[in-house]
Amino acid sequence: MNVRELVRTSPATRAGLSIAVATGAYGVSFGALGTASGLGVLEVCLLSLLLFSGGSQFAFIGVLAGGGSPASAAGAATLLGLRNGVYGMQVNTLLQPRGWRRLAAAQVTIDESTAIALGQTDRVEQGRGFWTAGIGVFVLWNLMTLLGALAGDALGDPRQWGLDGAAVAAFLGLLWPRLRGREPWAIATVCAVVTVLAIPLVPPGIPILVAAAVAALVGWWGRDRAAEEVAAR
Repeated sequence: MNVRELVRTSPATRAGLSIAVATGAYGVSFGALGTASGLGVLEVCLLSLLLFSGGSQFAFIGVLAGGGSPASAAGAATLLGLRNGVYGMQVNTLLQPRGWRRLAAAQVTIDESTAIALGQTDRVEQGRGFWTAGIGVFVLWNLMTLLGALAGDALGDPRQWGLDGAAVAAFLGLLWPRLRGREPWAIATVCAVVTVLAIPLVPPGIPILVAAAVAALVGWWGRDRAAEEVAAR
């Protein structure tokens, strides 16, 4: 089956390509903001190549741009990246990759590839959707990161172009589609309030760690409460 026929007959492949194009475009913003935060072009590109987790990457450069320490930036990125470990367990159970494919799957297990795979009912389509979205986003994200890093390095002062506020806008763009239902909105609101209150009290980079801890506590409390309700029935 050639590529054109595969795209025409496979809904998962079409969905994967669509989300790859849409998500890959964010790489331009990350590249420009990365160099604006003080990182070199090579360092920014290596973050996308090796870390490859949009939310974690924006958190990392956001903390650095705000004056936070590398340790705080790494802590914030790690906390946001923990979800990929959960995705990895789901993908491993779903697709059961072997050999080098297991390593490749670990690298491209992100929000988008996992969502496309889990959205399919046919096992073949699950694999097609996962690999199309994962590899597509990986290639485009890294290409756009390089383009953004080169452009951002040439632009100079990020405040002149409004790039100092673009990290927040891009991060919200990644977050917005995931705020479905009352619970995600409630947790997001509580964490936002905690972050605002913590900003004047602690060093840069710490507020996001405090907010993450609050989110974890709320999630843990909600899980225990749900378990108690189920047991009561």
